[in-house]
Amino acid sequence: MLFATVDPDINVTSIAGGLGIFYLLLATMNGVMALYLWQKAKRPQAALVWTIIAVAFVIMAPLAMSGDPYWVPQRPYWFKELSMLLSGKTGAVVYSLGTTLMLVVLYVFRRFFVQPLVAWSLLNAALLLMGLCAVDKNFQAIVTKPDNVPIVALVFLLGFFTWLGTAKAVKNDDRIRQGLPPLEKLDDEKVLVWPDLVYTELICMIAITTLLLVWAILLKAPLEAPSNPFKTPNPSKAPWYFLGLQEMLVYFDPWYAGVVLPSLVIFGLMAIPFLDFNKLGNGYYTIEQRKFSYLVFQLGFLELWVTLIILGTFLRGPNWNFFSPLERWDPHKVEVLNNVDLSQYFWIGLLGKALPHAPAGSSALTELSFILKREWLGIAGLAVYFVALPPLMATTIFRRMFVKLGFLRYMLMSNLLLLMLTLPLKMVLRWTLNMKYIVHIPEYFLNF
Repeated sequence: MLFATVDPDINVTSIAGGLGIFYLLLATMNGVMALYLWQKAKRPQAALVWTIIAVAFVIMAPLAMSGDPYWVPQRPYWFKELSMLLSGKTGAVVYSLGTTLMLVVLYVFRRFFVQPLVAWSLLNAALLLMGLCAVDKNFQAIVTKPDNVPIVALVFLLGFFTWLGTAKAVKNDDRIRQGLPPLEKLDDEKVLVWPDLVYTELICMIAITTLLLVWAILLKAPLEAPSNPFKTPNPSKAPWYFLGLQEMLVYFDPWYAGVVLPSLVIFGLMAIPFLDFNKLGNGYYTIEQRKFSYLVFQLGFLELWVTLIILGTFLRGPNWNFFSPLERWDPHKVEVLNNVDLSQYFWIGLLGKALPHAPAGSSALTELSFILKREWLGIAGLAVYFVALPPLMATTIFRRMFVKLGFLRYMLMSNLLLLMLTLPLKMVLRWTLNMKYIVHIPEYFLNF
């Protein structure tokens, strides 16, 4: 037996058949890879390795289909304990820093990770981990929810297309370094709209329609009961494509998180090609020739949008608390959030005084003077961040860029970048110091 006692969170009977089919599909997938390595790539040793892995998945399939919790492959208990690092407020910090570190490692060592067998190994590891965790009833409740099934698929599709684009960019960078044209130049023959393009689109349309029909038959629609103001869902989540926006609303006021910041991120990413003085990299994949644009876009898209969607889908539970993917979503779990403004840290915490407030009946000018006195530290901090920091960067890390862009384009680019970075900075301040607002002016509904 694999385990002497059964974990109370293990639930196999409801997914035994599907899990067995899942392992058979993994076995078939790796068997095809082994055949390709043996016949086409002429790499018998690698083919033997993946054959052994395929056989291992074949053995795991009947064990999963048996429905016996003693024999079914499942995640080890220590992994469940390790996953608890993603629970609570510390989980947000671990998740944020972990995803950032992962993206940095993938970028720095991209030449290693774009190798087909390395990427194939990571894909197998991710699918195996998902299969081992699928027997956990808490993980099942999250992943098999009809709303979340397409998000799981999108995560794998995003990983595949990111790998594909990066692999092509690495190949082109190597070719350019050798004085060769990019791969796109080798196949730049014109293609006719009819019949080539339309015929391909027709086949894709039929395939997607078939997939949606099968999906609609096998997966129940996520329809809920009629709206009831006395019984609201907990948690009440936006559609997946707005979960990143909903996460932003935790850290900023609606006027900024719902309108200003998303617009700045979108238009800022759109403005990169017009602000960037570099004319290389047009029409072909490359990283070396457009590092700045590549890094900014990946930061804005992957770190400030995709990771927030994943966080809101799999880690945000009842009462909008953080839960581990293997943790039961307990609606009675309440974490004390002692949110403090920067002005409170300064006046109450540091000076031991009450916050300055204008006397009742004061004029607008007097009230404004008290507001400036109360919030001077936050206003000064924002002024340094948005006014003093761009010139400082122009004389240091962005010196060459400032010379080539010019004053106007550089200031626009630097301020868009700083505005985009306000999101991760505010998230870190909220998680570590319970910082709610840097500038808090409720008199005019102006908070930041």
